[in-house]
Amino acid sequence: MDIGIRRKPALMHGSLLHDKGKATASAPGDLQQVLAYHERTKHRLKRYAAGPETLDWSSQPDPVRRFAGAPSISLPLSADRLTTPYYAMHQAGAVPPQPLSLESIGLLLELSLGLSAWKEYGPDRWALRCNPSSGNLHPTEGYLICRAIPTLEDGVYHYLSRDHALEQRCRSGVQIRPDPPARLLIGLSSIHWREAWKYGERAFRYCQLDIGHALGALRYAAAALGWRLHLVEGVSWQQIARQLGLDRREDFSGAEPEEAELLLEVIVDTGAESVLSGPGEPVEALSANAVWNGRANVLDPHPMYHWPVIDEVAEATRTHEVKSEPSAVAAYPPRCCQSTELAATLIRQRRSAQRFDGRYEMKRHDFYCLLDALLPRPVPPWDVWGFSPRLHPVMFVHRVEGLVPGLYILLRRAAAGESLRAALHSNFNWSKPSDCPDHITFFQLAAAGCGQLAKTIHCHQAIAADSAFALGMLAEYEDTLTAAPWRYRQLHWEAGLLGQALYLEAEALGLRGTGIGCYFDDTFHQLLGLSGRAFQSLYHFTLGYPLTDSRILTLPPYPERQ
Repeated sequence: MDIGIRRKPALMHGSLLHDKGKATASAPGDLQQVLAYHERTKHRLKRYAAGPETLDWSSQPDPVRRFAGAPSISLPLSADRLTTPYYAMHQAGAVPPQPLSLESIGLLLELSLGLSAWKEYGPDRWALRCNPSSGNLHPTEGYLICRAIPTLEDGVYHYLSRDHALEQRCRSGVQIRPDPPARLLIGLSSIHWREAWKYGERAFRYCQLDIGHALGALRYAAAALGWRLHLVEGVSWQQIARQLGLDRREDFSGAEPEEAELLLEVIVDTGAESVLSGPGEPVEALSANAVWNGRANVLDPHPMYHWPVIDEVAEATRTHEVKSEPSAVAAYPPRCCQSTELAATLIRQRRSAQRFDGRYEMKRHDFYCLLDALLPRPVPPWDVWGFSPRLHPVMFVHRVEGLVPGLYILLRRAAAGESLRAALHSNFNWSKPSDCPDHITFFQLAAAGCGQLAKTIHCHQAIAADSAFALGMLAEYEDTLTAAPWRYRQLHWEAGLLGQALYLEAEALGLRGTGIGCYFDDTFHQLLGLSGRAFQSLYHFTLGYPLTDSRILTLPPYPERQ
């Protein structure tokens, strides 16, 4: 909506090194940069994190990244013909794998990074996508690295979600052996300015949450096709940037840069192991003798602000090597999901609720099924995650059948229980509801009506109180970052992945969720009795029965092609 606010001259806001009260004689190490950024960007009851003083919605950055001069390939739209039921995605071997082809790649992208609908309200029109985004600003961009895929030339492609098309950024000049195996890699990047335009310094957090959402969206879409998805290890930030062409300054001259995030490998033969574990072929080979096409468009020709702290924390969290951590997989019983809805239907109808029915009481069985879905089984979406779970939802339960309203916690890694008990208030109950399934480590901390408290903590938003429950994701923070500061990104990816699971599980239950990035960080911590940096909250979420606004029209995602 255009609120008609005048633009101001571009403003430079302080960096971590030169901000009043935080000056240092020399640049701190990466860990100190990350810790300082996180503290600086907390919302507090007496002030919000630094952001723009004004917004002119008529001058919002272009939500579409395009590469002028790059050949475009239209992808087929075929999600309506996909018959995979939602429950089958969570059962090993239940979905026969589709072959790699232009159509199946189109399906993967249509159900993950593609548009799900257009919305209209009066003169305003905006697009929704399958992957959620803070403020619907969508800083995440998707790329493909392809080899030996029928009808698709080897090379690097940018996914243009608005048109459901591939832009050919690079033609590989590599000579390969006859009949090579087909291979598909997916790269994700972030455009920080898309979020910073609205959210200021806190934008880096939201970009990383969106990467987690996109990771989850891709994993669910791959599962609907019978494929696995593997996080490529042994590659650095520089290598990913080089392979996706993000370090080609001449192609981004005058345009907003993209930050390389991660690289994924699609595994069609679900019985096979990953064939790519480091920077070898085809990652390096695709760029040899390559021909690059296209120049990035400018998203915002007249930016009002500049936030140096975002660049600083981005640099401090760039990794030299993505490496998972071996961990024991807990033995859980099979998932209780029995939704017969088509996966494509649930994925495309996912929305963020704007309002909830404050009288709705969630069924107890549905609530426990949802908690069960958050446990780290070796099934989608958790089988893409090569790390021990480090996030644990703390829940404000308002209206769940048979559960006393109050504060609860779900442990997603049993070994964290001892340190959490020591860190939280000593007078918490830690009592397990009598009807809770044995394998779900879910505890009541305190019994009390907490609607107004939840509303206050979530920046005074009614959706946190009118829902069936709201939650905050507590991260095992300091120890994780001390070992590897780049995992500040990875903790947010896990939070976004959790958020994506909550979104789809809510849809499968006939409910709806909303991710909440605005909350008072330390007020939440104080409620729990937390001090220091051992645990920090990284993302909040609320779920309930949605109330829809009939004045807002919902239109098809690609009307000109349907």
